[in-house]
Amino acid sequence: MGADSTAGRALNRRERLEAILERDGSACVWCRRPLEVGLVRATTEHLIPRVKGGPSWFENEVAACRRCNGERGHRTPAEWLEECERRGWQPDRQVVVAALRSLEQAIEERGGRRRARPYLAAQLRRLDRA
Repeated sequence: MGADSTAGRALNRRERLEAILERDGSACVWCRRPLEVGLVRATTEHLIPRVKGGPSWFENEVAACRRCNGERGHRTPAEWLEECERRGWQPDRQVVVAALRSLEQAIEERGGRRRARPYLAAQLRRLDRA
């Protein structure tokens, strides 16, 4: 499967969520609650917000529960990881870093996203130090 499509067809929201859950596992990347139908509703969350130039690409999305997606607000991925750890949760740092690196590669291959590049680089530097 390509990053954005299956056999050249763009994935709809549900298909993208299913692909992300398959890629990252079926738990919220932030609080690690299991994402199951009917119990904890899964959402996709942009690691780099669209307002910061983040694309709506598969590589820029992770699975999150609705609570974490809403509570993160305008915090950066590194800030929200720290907040989740402060709350005693065990966020999946590896998944977040892997998604950011995948996004970095996708931007390199596809070009553009001038506004997202410095934000992405800063997040990777910060997470590499942690």
